[in-house]
Amino acid sequence: MASENLHEDRADLPEDVIDKHRAISSLMEEFEAVDWYDQRAAATHDPELKAILLHNRDEEMEHAAMVLEWLRRRYPVIDEHLRTYLYAEGDILQAEAVATGKAEGAGQSADDGPGRAAVLGDGSLGIGSLRGA
Repeated sequence: MASENLHEDRADLPEDVIDKHRAISSLMEEFEAVDWYDQRAAATHDPELKAILLHNRDEEMEHAAMVLEWLRRRYPVIDEHLRTYLYAEGDILQAEAVATGKAEGAGQSADDGPGRAAVLGDGSLGIGSLRGA
């Protein structure tokens, strides 16, 4: 079990690292439960049971979101990555290319905020066509 397996001696770890480990283990367990409920709901032929299992699955997603937010508040790098990718429109890899400056014409508008990729719903950067220029 991940929650029982610290890779370093507990006595050598500060409490905040142990708490982060608890949160990460909990996040893994919540997503594992989501997967289990998904599989069970897909396999059952009973509509009432299926509805209950999907309800339970969705509650596990809520729990995962709460733990993820706790982690985001404590890990600036997670916060930065979530600001780049979460709710990003268009191609996720293009969002990475823009965020890392590896995209052709990479840039960031003032409205995008720090670490936000300026990728539109169609996957473009909103600079228009260069054809005929």
